[in-house]
Amino acid sequence: MFSGDSVRIDKWLWAARVFKTRSLASDSCRHGHVQISGQPVKPSRQVRMQDVIVVQKEQMTRTFKVLQLLERRVGAAAARQYAEDQTPASEWEKPREPYFHPFARPKGSGRPTKKERRQLDAM
Repeated sequence: MFSGDSVRIDKWLWAARVFKTRSLASDSCRHGHVQISGQPVKPSRQVRMQDVIVVQKEQMTRTFKVLQLLERRVGAAAARQYAEDQTPASEWEKPREPYFHPFARPKGSGRPTKKERRQLDAM
């Protein structure tokens, strides 16, 4: 646990195991994928207890309530004491579309021929 009254958002997101690395948490903040009170935040924004954080991660929007502050990363089981996951059930049930590359070729078919490459370039 942290003894102060606030901690940086990027550090808290990393320590509470929302992101795998602190640099991923910082990048997500910089790109506007992390919000507090509906406002995008910078990585240096201070988090206080009872703040509600909305994180857009991959194809999912997750919501967390800060229960306690921490600066150091803790185990996954212990991380549940520091953040309450308020993500709605509808978000978990949303269909996730797998990534489909429009120019994917069957495995083992080799390099595209000149004619196939021209067709791909025309797209």
